[in-house]
Amino acid sequence: MKYVLTLLVVLLLIAAAAGAYLWYGIQKPYKAFGNEGVFVAVPHGASGRSAARILQKNGVIRSALAFELYGRHAHRSPRAGEYFCDHATCGKEVFWKLVHGEVYVLPFTVREGETMFDIAHELEAAKFLPAEDFLRAARDPSSIKDLAPHAATLEGFLFPATYQLPRHPVATELAANMVQKFREEWGKVVASDPAPATAAMPTISTVTLASLVERETPKPEERPLVAGVFENRLHKGMLLQCDPTVIYALEQVGQYNGTLTGKDLHYDSPYNTYAHRGLPPGPIGNPGEISLRAALEPAQTDYLYFVANTQGGHFFSATLEEHNKNVNRYHRLLKGLPADPPPAPPVKKRTPAKTGKKAKKH
Repeated sequence: MKYVLTLLVVLLLIAAAAGAYLWYGIQKPYKAFGNEGVFVAVPHGASGRSAARILQKNGVIRSALAFELYGRHAHRSPRAGEYFCDHATCGKEVFWKLVHGEVYVLPFTVREGETMFDIAHELEAAKFLPAEDFLRAARDPSSIKDLAPHAATLEGFLFPATYQLPRHPVATELAANMVQKFREEWGKVVASDPAPATAAMPTISTVTLASLVERETPKPEERPLVAGVFENRLHKGMLLQCDPTVIYALEQVGQYNGTLTGKDLHYDSPYNTYAHRGLPPGPIGNPGEISLRAALEPAQTDYLYFVANTQGGHFFSATLEEHNKNVNRYHRLLKGLPADPPPAPPVKKRTPAKTGKKAKKH
């Protein structure tokens, strides 16, 4: 009997010690990595035991066993992803960080009007992924076949926004996220515009028009006017003569050096709206919400022309004569002169000389 009691006491002490160890292992902060912090990657499909071992190996938690048992008690599993730890943290906090999927991310912003080439180069410059990896994903239009059956790429559907990216995103997943963001925003735009003037236009045509508008003016208040000008020219069968379409054509083949020349306006490309009537075959950038709305509902106007005013905006006109005057105003502004020349001084009227005859003396 005495032996049994002794054994029972020993077992109780062992259990108490084990419980204390497990409590200590999950509750007390721990840090066995450098002051610069450590990145820990939990792979897809990893079990709680596997995640615990990875965390312990990287010095993030004190006890893999305590972490695993705590997870079983909580009936939750860690999410896959890359996590960053830079200070001592208790195993319990680490567990819930992984359960909530608080992965390490960095912000990356796609600005309105940027092309897929711009996005790719910025991703590479920020060391997220090689530019060619993103371009390869962007050249696959299969994810938008329902929106734009004849689209050649994802250009126009990579919605401008700030995305939270892991250090090394997968290009196809990133492109898919941008397309999903477009779908969400496009749905809101269409839903809020019950009777758009261009409702009969295919989505790809509306997005293409919006991309031209986006690249032509940075001023939101001008975008419906620019869209109206393009709509008017399309209805009259006029060339759009949109410089950004030529720039895009040159960018596609790596021949744009930052300056557009007169020779470039004759470049042979279906995107060159100086050479081909109608809209280009696809978007020339990725428009934001305001430009999409402008393309859906262009301003009702007689304007057929616009030219820069050197203040970020434009002079608009309905006739070629007015346009030529505005072009002269633009060149005057470039020279630092007022847009309009000063009025000519009034012409002084000459006073006629008096010609009265003297009376004859009789």
